[in-house]
Amino acid sequence: MHAFLILALMLLGATPAAAQQTSADIILVGGKIVTVDDRFTIAEALAIKDQRIVAVGTNAEIEKLKGPQTRTVALGGRTVIPGLIDNHSHWIRAAEHNELRFDGATTRKRAIALLTERVRAAKPGEWIAVLGGWSEQQFTDEERGFPLAELDAIAPSNPVVLQSVYNHSYLNSAALKAAGIDESTANPPGGQIEKDAAGKLTGVIRGAGGVAFVAAKVPHADRETWFANTRKLVAYLNALGITAWSDLGGRGMSATHYEPYRRLANAGELNVRVFWLTIRQPATPEQMDRVLAEVPQLLPFQGNDYFDHIGWGETTYGPATTNTMRADGPIDPAAMAQVRRLADALARQGIHLNAHVEMQTAIDAYLEQYEALNKTRPIKGLRWAYSHLDQVTEAQLTRMKRLGMSAQLHSRPLIQGALMHKVHGDKAWDMPPFRRVQDSGIHWGLGSDATAVTPSNPFYTLSFAVTGKMIGGRHVNRQTITREEALIAHTRANAYFLFQESNLGSLARGKYADLLVLDRDYLTVPADEIKDIKPLLTMVGGKTVHDAMPR
Repeated sequence: MHAFLILALMLLGATPAAAQQTSADIILVGGKIVTVDDRFTIAEALAIKDQRIVAVGTNAEIEKLKGPQTRTVALGGRTVIPGLIDNHSHWIRAAEHNELRFDGATTRKRAIALLTERVRAAKPGEWIAVLGGWSEQQFTDEERGFPLAELDAIAPSNPVVLQSVYNHSYLNSAALKAAGIDESTANPPGGQIEKDAAGKLTGVIRGAGGVAFVAAKVPHADRETWFANTRKLVAYLNALGITAWSDLGGRGMSATHYEPYRRLANAGELNVRVFWLTIRQPATPEQMDRVLAEVPQLLPFQGNDYFDHIGWGETTYGPATTNTMRADGPIDPAAMAQVRRLADALARQGIHLNAHVEMQTAIDAYLEQYEALNKTRPIKGLRWAYSHLDQVTEAQLTRMKRLGMSAQLHSRPLIQGALMHKVHGDKAWDMPPFRRVQDSGIHWGLGSDATAVTPSNPFYTLSFAVTGKMIGGRHVNRQTITREEALIAHTRANAYFLFQESNLGSLARGKYADLLVLDRDYLTVPADEIKDIKPLLTMVGGKTVHDAMPR
């Protein structure tokens, strides 16, 4: 009897501990959980423990996992979706500056108001820069830019640079002076310093080379300010609904750009998941020689699930790079021979490659090199991808599938769609071909290519894929897809590009609790309102990183 009592007491004493061990850290109940699993299941509630989802089901099922320390989030019928993943962006470099953004501004009047507000808050002499992410064609009131006299009146004491995509930049007199640009300054390579009939500067500097020339004049912040800019940028992206992205780097990238993210990740304070690719931009065979010497030294996948290096992108060889704003044309065979050299070196090391390829002729040229390489050094297991693919055909998609390749399509026509129609005519209606790629069966994902050539907001990207409309409402694309297809492409499909499909992309047991609680139902709002959806709550690994829930 005594032994029985001791055993009973031991069992009773173990019960609370066992219950505590199995209880959830957080439960979300009373909502519409859009899991985006392979059956696109809709549930009522989910439970989180130790950063991961431990159960998805009915309210009653999830309530059973509630313990004394469990936090409950009452959803009140709101929709929950997986955190949005961008497969191709350039956000790491965006922390160079505390940028002003015109993302989503549908009127020139609104852009002026944003600029005026920033000037009022700025210190004398402080630079104010908008480095892309908008175009004049998104304005519904006045489709024009910003003359020198107007900028001088708004900001007499602060240098101002307003960069429109990669097309041109508007500068005020203070910026021209601070940058050392006057009537005697030579045009930069690939750019033009515009002057009026009297030879006076107009404040406009044109061309991609001109834009790069101006951007290089904007001073970088000191290290600690750069670090603060990184925190601010991450918080901004969390508020938009971004929980992970693949970063393709950019011009002038160095270890300095990555250090704030590495520092935050090592401290357990990075509130987003960043997976980056090495970028080099060789423009001559000699420069390619130096790049190839780096490849054997690469050792991807040495980070963690918050910050990791995953491969190589976006530029392969400068002279073999296409531009959406130029009509299709032939690719020099000598340039493609340099692409082949890099592709061969990466395949030899087993490294993932994501290449910027847009026009039909370029896609063919790249495929020819990859197909030839594959005969001697198979690439099928390396998850190689093409980015942008604005003019990809059904035949090219079939060839890509044979190589085990994937496709990434982006929302650049959100601000460039009208310009694309001027350059490409009726072809622009199918650029990029969302429906064609979706129906091909190839693995593909949806992203932005932010920040210079498109806005960062993922709901703008989803909206464009579903409606084909620019910011401002102009219809420019007829290759639209369903909202369910778009959501899959921006979540579950994109996890594959990060080599994280077992961890991210859907709200399923065992995956990280990266999720958004929305202010309206993505699946039922009118299509034209998708762009207006805002996350009320953003979680990354079960940690709340953005909270605007009503109290």
